[in-house]
Amino acid sequence: MSLYQHTAKELHEKLLKKECSAKEIAESVFARIDACEERVGAYVTLEREGAMAAAQAVDQKIAAGESIGPLAGIPVAVKDNICTKGVLTTCASRMLYNFRPPYDATVVEKLRGADYVMTGKANMDEFAMGSSCETSYFKKTANPHDLARVPGGSSGGSAAAVAAGEAVLALGSDTGGSIRQPASLCGVIGLKPTYGSVSRYGLVAFASSLDQIGPFGRCVEDVAALYGAICGRDKMDATTARRDYPDFSAFNGDVRGLRIGIPKEYFGPGVDPEVKELVHAALRELESAGAVLKELSLPGTDYALSAYYIISSAEASSNLARFDGVKYGYRAEEYDGLLDMYEKTRSQGFGDEVKRRIMLGTFVLSSGYYDAYYNKAKLFQKALRAEFVAAFEDCDLIATPTSPTVAFRLEENVDDPLKMYAADVCTIAVNIAGLPGLSVPCGVSEGLPVGMQLIGPRFSEQRLFDTAYAFQQLRGGSLCPMPELA
Repeated sequence: MSLYQHTAKELHEKLLKKECSAKEIAESVFARIDACEERVGAYVTLEREGAMAAAQAVDQKIAAGESIGPLAGIPVAVKDNICTKGVLTTCASRMLYNFRPPYDATVVEKLRGADYVMTGKANMDEFAMGSSCETSYFKKTANPHDLARVPGGSSGGSAAAVAAGEAVLALGSDTGGSIRQPASLCGVIGLKPTYGSVSRYGLVAFASSLDQIGPFGRCVEDVAALYGAICGRDKMDATTARRDYPDFSAFNGDVRGLRIGIPKEYFGPGVDPEVKELVHAALRELESAGAVLKELSLPGTDYALSAYYIISSAEASSNLARFDGVKYGYRAEEYDGLLDMYEKTRSQGFGDEVKRRIMLGTFVLSSGYYDAYYNKAKLFQKALRAEFVAAFEDCDLIATPTSPTVAFRLEENVDDPLKMYAADVCTIAVNIAGLPGLSVPCGVSEGLPVGMQLIGPRFSEQRLFDTAYAFQQLRGGSLCPMPELA
């Protein structure tokens, strides 16, 4: 078994026992990248030299008898909308094709302090707008389980890198399901944390009230460790919560008495029958271990998709106004005056999906339409939060499919925006309500992974980890088999 096939927890134990070096771990991962990156396309930028230097620094600490943390020497891919000092951060867009940030995002700064090894910047849908990793300016990423299919999006590169063994862990961002949906399609574990639990400083904004950075991994322990390293209050982000966080490495695998709500709206038309059955089968396993299953209704779900695209597009229209070719990034080569430069730069620099959302957002914020659309969507957001609060009075967690289908084929939905938007129908309400959601693999349909989503009240990540850990133990201790990529 090659080193890249091990989990971060296993690799940490090997480093402590001196069964391998951090340099050997990095070499194993980059050998895997060399073998399959051309087919998978998980990365926009590779950071081989920096990774090797970081790994050698960890080895020097070990040789000097210094203690190391659980992420020291662990190869991590970072989504390309998270700022990394001196390393290209393009958001998979022509608009930022040459942007090298002068600072690190807070999450990157924290991981540097934990002695992680950054393998590179993972491909994504342009400015995190998409559900398939096909709107990237640079390349399309393939699903490691079937190279003819999408990995999901927008964090498709991060999910594919972990699934293929091109990284041990990865960071993504989730605005409407962009961690959980690709985690489901690629057969890995992905967490969208509670809004405000992880700093967004240094995350290139799509929709500021919905965006949240979160981790990918191949076992619950790894995801919990990475989340524990990045969560917490940050003076650079006023939306981060002032609270203490538990030690996420301590798991309670006992689900006896745990009340799991099953909302009927998430198992209706549009969700593939086999996906439904696999999620129900997983829930029956938890029930056999002592959990209590309770049917419930979340009627607001029917309006969540519409509200999401109003809110997110409005915020995107505002956030992306800064990309005008003046200070950094792409600028049109030929133009006649300042206004023409703005127009040509934005027309040439943004892709079709980004333009579509900017236009929609500008429309719903315009005079005469603000109250009719944006204000109503924000009122719905408040009502949906209250609906979830009421639901959690009768249950401890809510379980749903993560994605209504398995991974679809590359280019199958790329020209049908409404069909593409529907891929996030099971995940969007979590972002609107600011709740944590965890996707765990629960089975295989047509040879492709299926994910189950666990949703909890605000700041209930430990409960999500405990439940997922119990399910992982019921499945023999492993949920994420690595594809052969033959």
